[in-house]
Amino acid sequence: MTREQKRAAKAFELMEPLAGKSEAKKYGTMAHKLPVLVKSAGLTQALHFVESRGNEDQKLLLDHLAKQLHDAKLLKQNSKEALLKEVRSASLQNYIRLTQETLAVLLWHKRFTQSLLKVDASEDND
Repeated sequence: MTREQKRAAKAFELMEPLAGKSEAKKYGTMAHKLPVLVKSAGLTQALHFVESRGNEDQKLLLDHLAKQLHDAKLLKQNSKEALLKEVRSASLQNYIRLTQETLAVLLWHKRFTQSLLKVDASEDND
């Protein structure tokens, strides 16, 4: 199984329980916005923005990212708190790797947001 296949399979596994639920829309809008936010503001600011401003449905995306980054061996602990701490304290090399992996993972979250959750980027009005 390739790295991309592993990312896709894990994203699907995490997102499948959201299909057809009311929280899917908020989650989906953040999945569409977060890659742009990471690229424009940086990983630390983007993730902490979601933590401070997002609702619980949007913060679930942070939990999902933490699980995927833990599976990729970039986090020692599988938690949103560990993710936020790691991005604040990572060396430059690790920060770049975390950013690259986060963007790669978010690509699958965006795709499944459209296909599985039926949330389109044009619905992003929050």
